[in-house]
Amino acid sequence: MKDIIVISGPTATGKTSTSIKIAMLKGFEVVNFDSLVFYKELSIGTAKPTAKEMQGVPHHLVGSESILSPLNAADFQEKSIKIINSIHQSGKGVVLVGGSGFYLQTLLNGMYKGGSTPKEIIKKSDILYNDEGIEPFREILKDCDPVNYDRYHKNDHYRIRRAVEFFWSTNTPFSDQRKNMAKYPSPVDVYKWNITHVHLDINKEEHFEIIQKRSAQMIEDGLVKEVKDLLNEGYSKELKPLKSIGYKETIAFIEGQFETPLDYKERIDISTRQLAKAQRTWFKKMNLNSFDPLTQFDSIIKYIDSK
Repeated sequence: MKDIIVISGPTATGKTSTSIKIAMLKGFEVVNFDSLVFYKELSIGTAKPTAKEMQGVPHHLVGSESILSPLNAADFQEKSIKIINSIHQSGKGVVLVGGSGFYLQTLLNGMYKGGSTPKEIIKKSDILYNDEGIEPFREILKDCDPVNYDRYHKNDHYRIRRAVEFFWSTNTPFSDQRKNMAKYPSPVDVYKWNITHVHLDINKEEHFEIIQKRSAQMIEDGLVKEVKDLLNEGYSKELKPLKSIGYKETIAFIEGQFETPLDYKERIDISTRQLAKAQRTWFKKMNLNSFDPLTQFDSIIKYIDSK
């Protein structure tokens, strides 16, 4: 059987430790689909697993890419398919772990052939998003593509922005064009993968406490130094991965935009909680049964074994 156990969930819900435990029990290898864990230059702010934490379990797409060449969904799909099929050919199964729902969707369900977005459109989008957030995009989408405005949740920033960028590029609503686009076939069907999806989540109040502790630990472990070193080495703060949660706040802290270290730390907490909310929204549409890894690990194993 070409087994894949998917471990998904919001940030800071124990996906890494759970995936490693399962991989050790099953003799599987781990493939990452968390979009920041891809990058070799980023460690502390991504909660990237250390060699000790990996406990000898082979990991793939962890620190394999550079922030100078960010990995998009199509690139991820191509790379991960090759890795997964190679693992299966060796007679092992895969634990696919992460919180980036769009990357997971692309891998499991295939993707539409929409052509590449012009660089000037991406730049325009990035500037507007960084200056004003998602609301201008929602207003544009409401006017130019009301079908997708109603379809996409307000926290689904990625798809809202992509729909607006598509309209800017083609002057055509993505909802109209999508039905005319060819779709890549699902790799699950093409390669006959056997998928078992385990979704992790934690009570929101308890989860926020975990988020707060993790932010404090990242700062104690040297997040500010990690970012200062990257900037001193010549990496631009405009690189997309450095605009992610934890890194953008740290850059703002280094530039003196927070009055106190506590303000800086609390901003990371709040941004991380908002990310978790957006991730919950994304995965909710998949109608998954959720497990609390802190109390239900045995139930997770029983669920996997029943499939």
